[in-house]
Amino acid sequence: MQQQKPISLPLAFAPIIVLIPLLAANVYFFGDNSLGGSNQLALLFAAAIASIIGFKQGLSFDEILEHIKKAINSTLGAIIILLLIGALAGTWLISGVIPALIYYGLQIAHPSYFLVAASVVCAIISIASGSSWSTIATIGIALLGIGKALGFSEAVIGGAIITGAYFGDKMSPLSDTTNLAAAVSGAKLFDHIRYMLLTTVPSYTINLIIFFIIGLNYAPEASSVGLNELNNALIESFNITPILFIVPALVVVLIIKKVDPIPALFVGIISAALCAVVFQPELIEQLGQKSSYLKNSYFVILSAAGADTVIETGNTALTDLLSSGGMAGMLNTVWLIICAMVFGGSMEAIGALQRIAQWLISGVKSLGGLLATTVGSCLFINLTASDQYLAIVVPGRMYKDAFDAKKLAPENLSRTLEDSGTVTSVLIPWNTCGATQSAVLGVATLTYLPFCFFNYLSPLMSITFAVLKIKIKRLK
Repeated sequence: MQQQKPISLPLAFAPIIVLIPLLAANVYFFGDNSLGGSNQLALLFAAAIASIIGFKQGLSFDEILEHIKKAINSTLGAIIILLLIGALAGTWLISGVIPALIYYGLQIAHPSYFLVAASVVCAIISIASGSSWSTIATIGIALLGIGKALGFSEAVIGGAIITGAYFGDKMSPLSDTTNLAAAVSGAKLFDHIRYMLLTTVPSYTINLIIFFIIGLNYAPEASSVGLNELNNALIESFNITPILFIVPALVVVLIIKKVDPIPALFVGIISAALCAVVFQPELIEQLGQKSSYLKNSYFVILSAAGADTVIETGNTALTDLLSSGGMAGMLNTVWLIICAMVFGGSMEAIGALQRIAQWLISGVKSLGGLLATTVGSCLFINLTASDQYLAIVVPGRMYKDAFDAKKLAPENLSRTLEDSGTVTSVLIPWNTCGATQSAVLGVATLTYLPFCFFNYLSPLMSITFAVLKIKIKRLK
């Protein structure tokens, strides 16, 4: 076997130059259905280009495959969580948990402040749990149903939910990305969090102001929605009781207690299944149509957890809300994540990501230029490696020496990594975060992206602070 040659910059960019036009063409031709296979094939084709370059550089197929295996292996936990979230959505639907959250939510929600409230509630739960994924998969799904019933588009509701969840994830000392950014830059955890407040609070405040303005403009439309009719249809289709709140409360408590998401979600599925048997006998009889209640319960619960479920009501809008794809509805996303990791692993194997990062930093002179390059690198890794953890680790390692050379405290680097690497991952359809949240909410990434104000204000705020030299901490 030949020794691997250092990759040239044009060759490092070649797979990306192939990938981006393919993805753009897929969005043009397939629209929201681009996750149905076209984007996956584009990622695999770009990975093939990277592999061919690797062969020319002296790499064997086994060496490239080993990097791909490591990349896929790093997402196995996320894939299991994704499948469990699908099962959770199905069981929470037939148990009456989601309908109960919608019913009681409509009693207290008002269109003028709903978007602000949704974002703040998600932020609080995400700070307490340290997990944007768990927050969106639980309270986020319920808020989406409430918002649609109030007359909001799924795009703006998705934006409010995601901005709150990612604000909380970014600021929580329990979050894995928060701890990772501090560790890779050499900053102390709570120094890192306090330093992030300087850019994060202004970004999130602007985000809430925009959502409040949108809510005021949506209020006339929402008032025309027959909320009483929706509530009556919910009562007719489900046995609505506050006791059902025990299920989401149990999951949230487990997550706050730092129980691993996989067993926490599993507990949520089992408890919801038990509630379905106890509280929704009429619905189970309607959906099952077997010879006994036990057989009906088994059939309906497993069907809801594993496949499509639609609860027919007399209200068309409500019927659209009361549907779930179960675990089967997550398979396109699982497929996308695997293909994205094939591309990311092959790019890492040939040294393309490192070579591009070295090129980016080579001409940096000013403080603003350094932070802007770090932000751009985090976004670039999110686009190419499709993983927010790599978008923190790779730039963190690449730029640490440059920050030290300019006598910048490590909090500058850790804040920049979070302002860009963490929050932009959910805006990219083929990134693990973007693909997951799109599947969980049932809203295409490019649909909710325009309303994720906080997520693209954060990197802009970080660059602005650097250019204007506002609150830049120096080493003594």
